[in-house]
Amino acid sequence: MAQTDILLTKEPAPQTVPACQLPRKLYDVARNTGAHTSSGLATAGFRTAKYLVDEWFQNCYARYHQAFADLDQSEQQHHESQQLAAETEALAQRTQQDSTKKVGERLQDMHCWKSELQRQVEELVAETDLLLAQKQRLERTLDATAVPFSIATDNLQCRERRQHPDLVRDCVEMELLKEADLIRNIQELLKRTMMQAVNQIRMNHEHKETCEMDWSDKVEACNIDEACCRYHNQSTDLQFYPHSAKFEESASTPETWAKFTQENLYRAERERLASVNLRKLIDCILQDTSEDLRLQCDAVNLAFGRRCEELEDARHKLEHHLRKTLREIMDQEHNVAALKQAIRDKEAPLKVAQTRLYQRSHRPNVELCRDAVQFRLVSEVEELNLSLVALREKLLEAEQSLRNLEDTRMSLEKDIAVKTNSLFIDRQKCMAHRTRYPTVLQLAGYQ
Repeated sequence: MAQTDILLTKEPAPQTVPACQLPRKLYDVARNTGAHTSSGLATAGFRTAKYLVDEWFQNCYARYHQAFADLDQSEQQHHESQQLAAETEALAQRTQQDSTKKVGERLQDMHCWKSELQRQVEELVAETDLLLAQKQRLERTLDATAVPFSIATDNLQCRERRQHPDLVRDCVEMELLKEADLIRNIQELLKRTMMQAVNQIRMNHEHKETCEMDWSDKVEACNIDEACCRYHNQSTDLQFYPHSAKFEESASTPETWAKFTQENLYRAERERLASVNLRKLIDCILQDTSEDLRLQCDAVNLAFGRRCEELEDARHKLEHHLRKTLREIMDQEHNVAALKQAIRDKEAPLKVAQTRLYQRSHRPNVELCRDAVQFRLVSEVEELNLSLVALREKLLEAEQSLRNLEDTRMSLEKDIAVKTNSLFIDRQKCMAHRTRYPTVLQLAGYQ
């Protein structure tokens, strides 16, 4: 019995042959069938007779054999249990270390993508601010073009008040119409460009918000994974979650996860580049429009200067002709007066000659002779009449010439007044108003 206790409490010695389960030994039980046995009708329900000695030994041997077999099986199971526990412990540690490593790698990936998203958001914010500044330049330029347009339209309206014959479609009017059309086209271009800038700013905000949402999700995921990475077997806030070891139906794969962020970054970068190109386009548009407006303004001013010179020269020539006409009028008035005096001077000789002829017509009888005196008096009267006719014709011509000179004087004075009015409109009204034309910096949207 003491030997049995030793076998049960101590670890069995190592064996050269691996332990295995012994086959159960079959024993033939002796049956009491003879005269000296306890078999009979009384043993049908239970046994009342004593066991035989052989049966007793057989029973002891069976118990010994069963005990040894159970002992070997228990030792084998104990050894296998220790080996399994060690293997599972090592496996659990390796699995946990690998999981922790995977979580760390995942954190690195998320930190990388998070940094890219943050960089993209910062670039979009900076680009949007620059585009907003360009939009403000467009607004200032559009406001600045209102002054040149009002100046051009006011010049055209003022020049409509010119009088005939100066109400002409000259080069100044052509340049002013060209300037008004240019300003209208520039205003339409600025409005379309401003709408593009507004749409681009909206797209920048949308993609910035998309990247921020993605960045926010990654920050939350990083916080979760960092907390998971800090978990260990001695953590105090560990619990059993039996139903957590399953894949969510809506969960993404690493490929779709990376592709989602890549597409967000790609779209954001595409919009940022579009915004950069739009800013460059706005710079070119503002520079070109400001230069075009200033060139057209210079062309209009040059046309005004030339036209004013032409008007000034025409007025000077008209004034010169007016002075000559006035002198000629004065001379012609003197001529008319002289002709009238000459006509009056011929009246007395004509009266004398006619009186002589009249008196001599009263000579009596034969004394009424056509003598030389008579012929001379008749020729004198004819000569005086011819002289009077010639003088009266010349007087009529002189008076007509005087009237023509007066008409010319009035026409010259009127034309001089028209030229003066045109000069006043072009120089005092239009050119003075054009001094308020915006500068290049204002037309470029910097002021």
